[in-house]
Amino acid sequence: MKFVAVAVLLFSIVRLQRAAAEPTEGAASAKPEQMVNFSLLDYRGKYYEMKQAEARAVVLFFTGNGCPIARQSIAKIRSLRSKFGKQGVVFWMIDSNLQDDRQSIAEEAKEFGVGSIPILMDEAQALARTLGIKRTAEAVAISTTNWTIFYRGAIDDQLVEGAKKPEARENYLRDALAAFLEGKPITNSQTKVRGCLINFAGESKSEKTATVSYANEVAPLLEHKCAGCHSPGNIAPWSMTSYKKVKGMSDMIQEVVLARRMPPWHADPHIGKFQNDRSLSLEETTTLLRWIEQGSPRGEGPDPLTNVVAAESVWALGKPDFVIALPKQQSIPATGVLQYRYEDADFEMPEDAWVKAAVCRPDNRKVVHHIIVRVRYPAGHKLKSSEEVFFTSWAPGNTSPLCPDGTGKFLPKGSTFNFEMHYNTIGKPEVDQSELGLYLMKEKPKLVLETRATETRELDIPPGDPNSRSFCLYHFKKDTILYDLVPHMHLRGSWFKYEALYPDGKRELLLSVPKYDFNWQTEYRLAAPKTVPAGTWLLCNGAHDNSTRNANNPDPTKRVHWGAQSFEEMFMGFMNVAEAPSASTNVIQEAAQKRALDSTASQ
Repeated sequence: MKFVAVAVLLFSIVRLQRAAAEPTEGAASAKPEQMVNFSLLDYRGKYYEMKQAEARAVVLFFTGNGCPIARQSIAKIRSLRSKFGKQGVVFWMIDSNLQDDRQSIAEEAKEFGVGSIPILMDEAQALARTLGIKRTAEAVAISTTNWTIFYRGAIDDQLVEGAKKPEARENYLRDALAAFLEGKPITNSQTKVRGCLINFAGESKSEKTATVSYANEVAPLLEHKCAGCHSPGNIAPWSMTSYKKVKGMSDMIQEVVLARRMPPWHADPHIGKFQNDRSLSLEETTTLLRWIEQGSPRGEGPDPLTNVVAAESVWALGKPDFVIALPKQQSIPATGVLQYRYEDADFEMPEDAWVKAAVCRPDNRKVVHHIIVRVRYPAGHKLKSSEEVFFTSWAPGNTSPLCPDGTGKFLPKGSTFNFEMHYNTIGKPEVDQSELGLYLMKEKPKLVLETRATETRELDIPPGDPNSRSFCLYHFKKDTILYDLVPHMHLRGSWFKYEALYPDGKRELLLSVPKYDFNWQTEYRLAAPKTVPAGTWLLCNGAHDNSTRNANNPDPTKRVHWGAQSFEEMFMGFMNVAEAPSASTNVIQEAAQKRALDSTASQ
């Protein structure tokens, strides 16, 4: 399932039922509304997640640039935070306006003294839609004990549209927070909101009343963007093979779309453009969520999802020129956390070859977490050392097996291969014998593609540290074309950035991953290859979260260092590059000539 390009990592909020009519002041909710979790980026690109808030309560205040009531409420929010912050209440402002961008929000925040109060951007409007927010200046107070909303409505009764009282007579939010913290009943749990109307995408009168077509709108969308994984025998836990199955999972679909969990696209949408961006458009997301809100009706027309078939057991790019398999079938137990396995393939390159694609094909997608294939070059060649060198990989999210146009990788005769296999257990024993397929080029490409990396092994991550910073640098000695960026950390990975530091002193942020997820080793392929001049430094910086708030953390009480296993840590920035034509040398021809000379000398 793809996600909205402009929304960032919004975790699941269950559909909240709200009365059609706005409540009168003083009216109490009949039943507390439930929230599970959500996450957004603020206008600076920082990640926030409700379940990671170290608080007794979280208060959301919906705002928008240019709204007089929202502007005049900022001082009230600051005052409330000053009063209740030390008692465990955090305050987040939420901007759900489509017309507000990062720069304009930053300017408004500075002008009206928002200060350190975070302003999170609900760019897909998914949070506002799900909560039923219609106007700015609505406050939503959430207990982190049971994830219920204990108050929603106005801050107080001072401000209304076009008018205001000299001072507030009723301080709704203040009183609700005080009662909550004291464990007392809340008298007014819901009040009327006075603020500026929020303009929602797809909210014309005709669109509000029109029934979304499953056959013409929803099923084709799911087939195009979801069924690639949600098909029989594939990596998703269930298959989209009929309306009945989709309707039965519709609430879960809503949750993961709002959550941006499946499939993940973790790049900050404001930094860089990428060919393999898997996100849903705003229109697609609105269509899907409206269909679910309408009760997921079947409607008329054929069901395109009945055509979804099992995952291909053959090669997607056709028959490879060489197939290299694991030397033996691997047995995976039913339960447990498995260490990486390293297996040498029983194969040696019979000839020099240019490779246009190196495709790892997992045999059992249910248990294969990732595959890394390293090549061991024959002794005496000058392209690489005799150590194993990264060649290709497969992991969920890695969708670019073909070398970029005009490029290829070289394998000299005598090269051998090693498989690094990481398996997950699924509750019953399984077997796997994954393969590598090599697709050769008929002639030498214009550019030699190389996978390079920068890393630091000087990792010393203290126990409990939620933001243990690391960095590493790579120096481009020649003009170089940059194609792909692949950040890599393990289970404690938190966030990661690539930044180019140019010789003229300029800096450019190329990729920002505000919430790194080890389960998805995404390769970010630039929409347009970027040439970086000689003398450029590539700075990778990021952090590990070794605290208890990291649900993936194997043990937050341990100090962590560099290591190959997932319970240890890494900090690496991979990249696929080629030397620019002006700087390229025929290294392959030189290596071939040297091998010929060595062969002659030995005769």
